Amino acid sequence: MKIIFLGDIVGKTGREAVKKVLPKLKKKFKPDIVIANCENISHGSGASNKTLDEMKDAGINYFTAGNHIFKGVKNGSIWERDDLVRPLNYPSDSRVPGVGFLKMKILGEEILLVSLQGLVFMPEYIESPFRIFKEFLSEHKNKLVVVDFHGEATSEKITFGLAFDGKASAVFGTHTHIQTADERILPGGTAYITDAGMCGSQNSSIGIDFQEIIKHFETGLKFKTEPGEFPAIVCGVLVDIDFSHRKAKKITRIFEVVK
Repeated sequence: MKIIFLGDIVGKTGREAVKKVLPKLKKKFKPDIVIANCENISHGSGASNKTLDEMKDAGINYFTAGNHIFKGVKNGSIWERDDLVRPLNYPSDSRVPGVGFLKMKILGEEILLVSLQGLVFMPEYIESPFRIFKEFLSEHKNKLVVVDFHGEATSEKITFGLAFDGKASAVFGTHTHIQTADERILPGGTAYITDAGMCGSQNSSIGIDFQEIIKHFETGLKFKTEPGEFPAIVCGVLVDIDFSHRKAKKITRIFEVVK
């Protein structure tokens, strides 16, 4: 089974870049499913049904998200969707909308898609992703599980990957928007990358117009979330997983420049 996972899609520039590149990637790699992080899909922060549907039409099947998905007034009824997960380690009560995992059917097999959020350098007060995922695995034994680990610290991400090596089939890091070059199959058979990168403006501050960020660094004042322009990049990974053993066989980094 082949999965394409795309890093954070940032604003209209990211969406347009995905629409240009994804058909070519699907033709080349022939994935069984495409997953993408969508927390910044609407003008660089948050998501809407309109932008999510736009990406569905472009060929993305499921979406993961982190803390930014809760920002702004663009959320609307996105939580009624059956193709979107927010971090599982947020409180699972009526105060926090959405679900932390989804059951996907691929080639007749059930696969669990999980989102988790790190704690290091993150502002939210939430549960430990390590403890929550351990509990999750105890409730879903012998399942093929794919994880988007949304975190700031590289140390926390790699520690999570090693802690659950052989228990999750793949762990894809997101949130920093900067693609790392450490994609590999861990000793226990888990496909891992510290950060899948982003889909957005290349000459920007992680997808946002860098002129706005310069003002912020010079003054300390808040900045407008204004996505940068083209050229853009589309970043992610392709993973090949063996259904019978729930182990990854290969992981290939994706990095495409879009003019």
